[in-house]
Amino acid sequence: MFLRCALKSASLAVRKSSAVSTVKHPCSALLSQQGACPAVTVRPLSSCLNNRWASHGEKLNGERSSAVQVVRHYARAIKPKQALPSQLDDLPPTMLKKEYAAVPAAQTTDDVVRRLLNLELASHKEKLRLKQEQLVAKVRRDEFDRGSTPVKVAILTARIRNYQEHLQKHPKDKANKRRMLMCIDRRKKLLKYLRCSRYDVFENVCSQLGITYTFPPEYYRRVTRRWLAKKALCIKVFKEVQRRKAERRKAMKKSAATQSKGEAAEQASTDAQGGTA
Repeated sequence: MFLRCALKSASLAVRKSSAVSTVKHPCSALLSQQGACPAVTVRPLSSCLNNRWASHGEKLNGERSSAVQVVRHYARAIKPKQALPSQLDDLPPTMLKKEYAAVPAAQTTDDVVRRLLNLELASHKEKLRLKQEQLVAKVRRDEFDRGSTPVKVAILTARIRNYQEHLQKHPKDKANKRRMLMCIDRRKKLLKYLRCSRYDVFENVCSQLGITYTFPPEYYRRVTRRWLAKKALCIKVFKEVQRRKAERRKAMKKSAATQSKGEAAEQASTDAQGGTA
């Protein structure tokens, strides 16, 4: 009981005092003199509570600051994308569509109908068809030329540029990227054929369509012992085949010569027999 009362009185005294201090136990002197235990110090309850709430507040402030950082990172401003130039920009919106360009009545209609017939309300597919016709008109031989190599190159060029514009906006579209690469390979083959067969037409197509032709890279293969052995074996087999073919041709020529000699001898004998008769 004595110890309990002493502790209560000490805690009340510390609560009243504003300064934080340590209070010695009332029996600490007696106990220390007897050697039972060392001096005991009691910290006030208010200081413990203050320290606990302070640490809890620091933790909350840290979590709040991290949450604010996450929110700031999540809601950062997005830079606006720059408007990329398109091959369809040179098409005026007042131009008529392909199927109505040769109709004379389309020129004299009112404004509402004309808006429906021109490129102002046209789809991307219709504009692309008109662009293809413009590129084809630069390289075709006559107005009925639809299947020549320069015309195919012009159509592929319009498609490739359309795919490039689409992939700049949607770079993860793998299907259209594959189609673009297929068109590029097809156009390379056609340009290579033009360059080998008609060089003047090749130069005209490249200048009219704005194509830069690059030579394909030279074939390169790393030389290994296995590749050298395989190449030597192939050369040896090729030489052996050529030698046997030469021997076979020589034997055929020899047999043909002997056969012709025999036929000549027979013909001479028959002629001699006929003369004697």
